[in-house]
Amino acid sequence: MFEPSETIVGEEETVPSPKREKRLLRKSAKVIGWVFVATGILTLAWVLVVWRWQDPFTALYTHFEQARLARAYDRRAAAFDPKLRPSDLVSSRRRIPAEARAYARTLGVGAPVGRLRIGRLGLNMVVVQGTDGSTLQRGPGHYIGSALPGQGRLIYVAGHRTTYLAPFADIEDIRVGDYVHFDVPYGDFTYRVTRHFVVPATTLSMLRDRGSEVLRLQACHPRFFATQRYIVDASLVSVTQARD
Repeated sequence: MFEPSETIVGEEETVPSPKREKRLLRKSAKVIGWVFVATGILTLAWVLVVWRWQDPFTALYTHFEQARLARAYDRRAAAFDPKLRPSDLVSSRRRIPAEARAYARTLGVGAPVGRLRIGRLGLNMVVVQGTDGSTLQRGPGHYIGSALPGQGRLIYVAGHRTTYLAPFADIEDIRVGDYVHFDVPYGDFTYRVTRHFVVPATTLSMLRDRGSEVLRLQACHPRFFATQRYIVDASLVSVTQARD
């Protein structure tokens, strides 16, 4: 049997003294303080990285999605057959719009449309069909209500500025006179930048076709906000038809 005195001594030894409690509190406070400092430093570093370049985490996702889209687009371009009637092949003026219409019928939301290349930005990415949130995570998005290259109407492409590989991060660096290339299975289209401007995010007239072929690029403005839209317009200057 245990003596009562032995039991009491054992219990007393497990109770921390006031001095020990203070030491534990100071140590805990120090650890928590260092955790807050480290968290603050990491948060600041992340903000600086995103501000100067882009969000590295979402960029990784889009990088892999772009690789998948590139493979899908190569297969799509190789398999594309507009099946035009002989009368449709009289001239490029009639052939290209007909092929564009045929190609548009094959595009569903999320499908690879073509390649957008902008030398000034070092951009070479596959454009995706659609401009909803999940689609834009995969790359620049082609607004479904707008035309495709060669149809003689407004072509509208939107892209992120800070996340998901940030295709239009430096859209304001594009200069009037710069060339923008939009390659699709039926031809490679070259546009020349004519203007850039900023409009409120609620200005829906930017989606309205004016009867001429204009490639319009859009990004949120300013960075990290969506109160405005930064717009770059480019007019068609040349077309290189795809070989039969």
